[in-house]
Amino acid sequence: MQVFYELTENKNLALALGYFDGVHLGHQEVIKSTVDYANKHNTKSAVITFKDHPCCYFYGVCPKYILSRQQREEEIAKLGVDFLYELDFDKTLAELSAEEYLKNILIKYFSPVAISTGFNHHFGARKSGDAEFLRRHQDRFKYFEIPPQKINNEIISSTTIRNYLQKGDITNANKMLGKNFSITGKVIEGQKLGRKLGFRTANLIYPAEIVDIPFGVYEVQTTYGKGITNFGIRPTVCNTKKAVAETHILNFERDIYGEEIRVEFLNMLRKEQKFNSVDELKKQISKDISKIL
Repeated sequence: MQVFYELTENKNLALALGYFDGVHLGHQEVIKSTVDYANKHNTKSAVITFKDHPCCYFYGVCPKYILSRQQREEEIAKLGVDFLYELDFDKTLAELSAEEYLKNILIKYFSPVAISTGFNHHFGARKSGDAEFLRRHQDRFKYFEIPPQKINNEIISSTTIRNYLQKGDITNANKMLGKNFSITGKVIEGQKLGRKLGFRTANLIYPAEIVDIPFGVYEVQTTYGKGITNFGIRPTVCNTKKAVAETHILNFERDIYGEEIRVEFLNMLRKEQKFNSVDELKKQISKDISKIL
């Protein structure tokens, strides 16, 4: 997949439009619709999105994301997309009407043969463009509106997934994502407190741009195997001000400082708590590990 950060002429494409934070199961249906059409009609597919959420421009505050930009690119690539355009959402784009965006951006640069969006996709100044607007212009391209995707009669959406994550309901968030919620980062040197406790840990700074999950202990899958992650401030041993994700990888002893790893969250085992002694903490860690064996 080729990634572009500015507009370039690339004609006769099948397009998928949206921000696609999380690239959840609903988003995947939109993108698959575009890829399938391109494959059947001997053309190429492209996703048109933005580097940052439009809310960053309109309100001056960015939402907490489900995926980092790099993760989003990786997930979109897995779906077989040929081109990804991650544009700057600035004054130029924000003030275009739906008609101007269609004519001066989509048609001018891409001459789309097909466009796919979710049922609730909006674009153009004051959200003047929507599914009905695109349907009215089907003389220029084929339009596919992907209906709501549901799990247990609940519509899959980035907002719902964020709410689940913020409550620590990792299981339901992962079901809607169609994959495991995860963070990636370089392993940093800590105070080696886990080693002193008998449980070596790989420590990551939790990404500031990613949606916050509750302080607690989680069952995880990592680049190097299964483990448990304590995300929080370590109230029993040092009560740090900055939250850290400390992961004990089962049956793994190698030093991996400076290496980048992925930590996938599977389930929340318990909330972080302060124990009366280090011995109590060690016993609880052993209990936590026994739950995932």
